[in-house]
Amino acid sequence: MLFYPPLTVTEETPPETSPETPKPRSLVNIASIVALATLISKVFGLARQVILAAAFGTSAPYGAYQYASIIPSLFLILLGGINGPFHSSLVSVLAKKDNKESATIVQSISSLVGLVMLGVTVMMVVFAPQFITLMASGLTNTEPEVREMAIQQLRIMAPTAWFAGMIGIGFGALNAADVYWLPSVSPLLSSVAMIGSVVGLWVWLGSGLTSSVNGPIAGMVLAGAFVAGTVLQWGAQVIAQKQQGMGGFKFRMDLQNPDVKQVMRLMGPALFASGMLQINVYTDMQFTSYLPNPSAAVSALDYANLLVQTPLGILSSMILVPFLPIFSKLADPQNWDELKQRIRQGLLITATAMLPLGALMIVLSKPIVQIVYERYAFSPESSTLVATVLIAYAFGMFVYLGRDVMVRVFYALGDSDTPFKISIVNIGLNALFDYLLLPLGVQGLVFATVSVNVLSLIALTYFLNRKLNGLPWRSWGLSIVGLTIASLFAGGASYGVLGWMQPMLGTRGILPLAAQLCGAGGAGLLVFGTIASQLRIPEVKMFGDKIQAKLKR
Repeated sequence: MLFYPPLTVTEETPPETSPETPKPRSLVNIASIVALATLISKVFGLARQVILAAAFGTSAPYGAYQYASIIPSLFLILLGGINGPFHSSLVSVLAKKDNKESATIVQSISSLVGLVMLGVTVMMVVFAPQFITLMASGLTNTEPEVREMAIQQLRIMAPTAWFAGMIGIGFGALNAADVYWLPSVSPLLSSVAMIGSVVGLWVWLGSGLTSSVNGPIAGMVLAGAFVAGTVLQWGAQVIAQKQQGMGGFKFRMDLQNPDVKQVMRLMGPALFASGMLQINVYTDMQFTSYLPNPSAAVSALDYANLLVQTPLGILSSMILVPFLPIFSKLADPQNWDELKQRIRQGLLITATAMLPLGALMIVLSKPIVQIVYERYAFSPESSTLVATVLIAYAFGMFVYLGRDVMVRVFYALGDSDTPFKISIVNIGLNALFDYLLLPLGVQGLVFATVSVNVLSLIALTYFLNRKLNGLPWRSWGLSIVGLTIASLFAGGASYGVLGWMQPMLGTRGILPLAAQLCGAGGAGLLVFGTIASQLRIPEVKMFGDKIQAKLKR
């Protein structure tokens, strides 16, 4: 649980509450709820991925599923994800409304978005072959059978587009109503649906579910489970919205409402800005279709991305969810000194957590992948491939989350145009870098995305510096450089301990690998903590104090 100093903006402090009025949640309380719920969802997500890896490995049916799910997953992340544009836009507007006012806004937004996404769903069904060609044009020559399976699966998953929009709106509406547990924990329903379907499929078809005969059947079951999980997540949110007096699902088109217009103005540009990482990931996936073994390459991207997104998702929810409304309350120029302190806090907490974690993931990538994935259909060769991709992803962990902190500040200031323009440029740069780095294989594609995120963070910092009449970026930068150096020493210590333990314990078996992870990882964290504590960075001390308090309990 993170510690956030009390808000000092008196004009935005909530009025005193009567005994009958619920007391507003503190930032610590919100962060704790979101972190726990997100952790539970991520654990289920990791369990889902472990089962998928054991059942399918890097086979053709799973590769087809990855290509087919590109567009549906993009909608779920961009529209339906927590901290996504729908969530952020709605929270920014609804946080100042009561539930009755919010209900009419939510219903109007839901109706408009629902009509648009219904049209998108029909297009995905009719033009599925063209969409697959757009997403993975190289499959026509490299793996045509994978392309046919992907077309079939995309048609099954098409309704996800509509549900993704509704889920994102539900996230924002419930958070604005001070409901955090259900929105953060509801994604586990998707994992439960997938786990149940794959286990049932495995029992039915046995170990031959990736064969040429059973592969297409397995692919259709995967696609159906994807849709079923999305429907369950949406249904849970509808029930919660009704309980909060948010109106539930009801058709309404009040497009002249100024609040509805404000939400829509924020949503459009934010779609690209918030989803830049995912758009770049899917650009990478397009280029994988030109590699010698596209199914293995695209599967490796997915497995490695999940290992990175698990800690990123947890920390992102802890930082961005409680900070977003605070950034909004500090948007007035007279509060910019406090806003700058909050921005620093968000960035430095991110650096304190992500920089050492990235360094340890780089060093321990192989044993991490072996413990999580290597069993049944997931071979040692697959572990080696996924580990190299994980190393590339780990280099960009801090940059990705730091970029998201800065984007949320622009949203709070009512400026979604700047992140939008930067994202458009960076999407083009990512495609260019992918082309240039394609000879390096799938790892080169990930490094292209990391490079683009670095440029994005630099650009956002530059424009925010101008917008807020100057940021103390030199002192911030020195603190981040210090944490980076501490992380490098942590990685070196971890590498040394791992090299000492491997000859004694070997490189196979859950217990030896777990011992190596604990020993090498613990040594790295100890070195990082020792060096970082000497840097006299307030955020590091806050982080350390909270960890010590937890350990003493």
